[in-house]
Amino acid sequence: MIDRAQVLHVARLARLDLTDDEVGAMSRELSAVLDHIEKIGELQLDDVPATSHVIDVVNALRQDEPVPSLPREQALASAPEVVDDGFGVPSPGAS
Repeated sequence: MIDRAQVLHVARLARLDLTDDEVGAMSRELSAVLDHIEKIGELQLDDVPATSHVIDVVNALRQDEPVPSLPREQALASAPEVVDDGFGVPSPGAS
């Protein structure tokens, strides 16, 4: 069972601010996930080949070929702020 302290530790690492109810729910849900993983760990899978997809995926990606990009003026046309021919973004810490 994942306890409250472990949930709060993971939430802090993920920069999440959880309510007491959410901490309790996360504890139960994460414990259930770990229970499922433990059950999977009990299976004999030595003869099962490794796979990245549940089903065969063939030719799912297009060829990576260079094509002309959008003209800079058109790309920046709807930008809220343009700085030095690029998108203007707030400085870190600015609000």
